[in-house]
Amino acid sequence: MQLFAVIINGHWQPGIGDPTFMGWFTVVVYFITALLCLICALPHRLVFLQRVNRNLLLWGFFALILVLLGINKQLDLQSWLTTVGKELALSQGWYQQRRMVQVQFIGGIVIAALILLSVIGRAVYAERRTYRLALLGLMFLSCFIVIRASSFHHIDTLLGWQLVGLRMNWILELGGIACIAIAAIRTISDRWSTKNS
Repeated sequence: MQLFAVIINGHWQPGIGDPTFMGWFTVVVYFITALLCLICALPHRLVFLQRVNRNLLLWGFFALILVLLGINKQLDLQSWLTTVGKELALSQGWYQQRRMVQVQFIGGIVIAALILLSVIGRAVYAERRTYRLALLGLMFLSCFIVIRASSFHHIDTLLGWQLVGLRMNWILELGGIACIAIAAIRTISDRWSTKNS
């Protein structure tokens, strides 16, 4: 059994997708940020007001998504998606037109992410800076992961670039997580200052 391989003979198999230090560091950051979101989701008073319920839904949603993305970071399900897409394109005879399908797929995901951001933003206090920052981070992460899963050669090359010794994909993925973490920390800080004033 090859623990660290997820693509074997062109087929996806469960394993550790990124066994490097940065891979595990990113997973830890996902889980720490999910914990911060969970803290934000918990009511800061015993009275369950409408605002508390909205906080629970928003921050609970972020916590769940971050845990799933942290797990996906090492299961590498986007490689599975790419493999399934390639097999489908080959079996149905449209492999030569795959670039057009990839462009349409990415465009659709970006539009869906923008719509999701708009709908969630209106529903849960979009006027507050902390929520906007968290929603921006989630949208950014969603787009990054799906674009990465589409496996464009040009995108793969861009994500492999280095800036001051850091790979671009680390900067982009950790940047999206950081937006959510900063928003959660601001929320916790606001609660703490309100409680102690």
